[in-house]
Amino acid sequence: MSHATHTFPKNFKWGAATAAHQVEGGAADSDWAAWEKLPNKIKENGSAAVACDWWNGQRWREDFDRAANDGQTTHRLGVDWSRIEPRLAIWDEDALDHYREMIKGLRDRGLEPMVTLHHFTNPLWLAERGGWENPDAVIYFERFVRKVVNALKDHVDLWCTLNEINIFAYQSYMDGVWPPEKKDTATCFKVIRQMLLAHAAAYRAIHEIQPTARVGIAHHIQLIDPHRADFAPDNWIANFQTRVFNESIPHALHTGHLHFPIGKWNEHLPELANTMDYVGINYYSRRVAAFDLSAAATLFGRTFHEPEAEMDHVNLNELYPSGLHRVIKWADRFKKPIYITENGWGDADESRRTRAMLLHLRNLWSAVNNNFPVRGYYYWSLVDNFEWERGWVQRFGLYELDLTTQERTPRSVAKLYAEVCKTNTLTSEMVERYAPEMTPTMFPG
Repeated sequence: MSHATHTFPKNFKWGAATAAHQVEGGAADSDWAAWEKLPNKIKENGSAAVACDWWNGQRWREDFDRAANDGQTTHRLGVDWSRIEPRLAIWDEDALDHYREMIKGLRDRGLEPMVTLHHFTNPLWLAERGGWENPDAVIYFERFVRKVVNALKDHVDLWCTLNEINIFAYQSYMDGVWPPEKKDTATCFKVIRQMLLAHAAAYRAIHEIQPTARVGIAHHIQLIDPHRADFAPDNWIANFQTRVFNESIPHALHTGHLHFPIGKWNEHLPELANTMDYVGINYYSRRVAAFDLSAAATLFGRTFHEPEAEMDHVNLNELYPSGLHRVIKWADRFKKPIYITENGWGDADESRRTRAMLLHLRNLWSAVNNNFPVRGYYYWSLVDNFEWERGWVQRFGLYELDLTTQERTPRSVAKLYAEVCKTNTLTSEMVERYAPEMTPTMFPG
């Protein structure tokens, strides 16, 4: 074995990510808090009623301690709109104080906060008024953002307005597996348009309040490759789906031109242009696309995982670490700083979880070493959390959570990641300690 050290740039930010509803518990006034109580909505009747007990039990304190002790220097967390504005135009100042205390707690521990203002959940009052289909949602969101930023600006200057616009819209309005459970392509694209306008309004509001703030979105990219690289129709459908799902949203925020290559969705919205101070990337996996004459509903294309793909235990994500380098290279076209706002691996196979971390970090280092402007990396997630319709059947945490006792137990990846964060390196010795079977391929003699 050759001995080698992969060193990351000085001041590279290492952290983990969480989301309000997924960790806090005790939510009562959001669409998800209501929806997950309905029968057969969540795998194994999972619930976020307690989650990681950050709200009522204040267990964020011990989790932030763990992050700081592990050498992390940043943390991405969210605020829950329904806590802060539980009724239309009725503000809960105690909730804002709670978030202020949490974020100050990060600063006190040497962790720079990145605050996400919308991570999938909506106030019930907004859902009852049509949710993101309501044109006034843009106005409501901007007002909410102003309230939060004015309350937290002394401790935060790195903001993420919206998490995974594409995932939210597709899951809620096209596939219909999240509230409000609609299945309509036109509505899905309308919601994306609304959320883009909301981001632009929030971007300008934040910069009005905090001129030096850094503002962006966390954008989910799932690579889509042709099933048969030498078959032109497969290439066409893969490129088409890539443009729709991966590229249309950041392209609109860069150029002000919103184009879905379907129907008549081709619109110039100049207020969207240049509203990303950084590019936030959530990357987990890839799929392949094939042309299929029987799939008229999806424009004669279907996506799937190859039979030989290495999958997680719930058959959701393919282990494809080189994709992280690919999406970083893609994001460089916008000539902005890049943050990996989410990347992780949820699997019952702990050895594969460790292997996934090592391979993704190797590809991260490779991209940084090629001078792509990646400024920080947020592992998903700090502790096991509620994974939406999957409930608790998929666990991503650096720390394993016992739902009965709320005890946290560090996984092997927590110890590995702590070494990476503390040394700002990835070394052959780490590989030898945590996954010695990978040493010959990662660091051949």
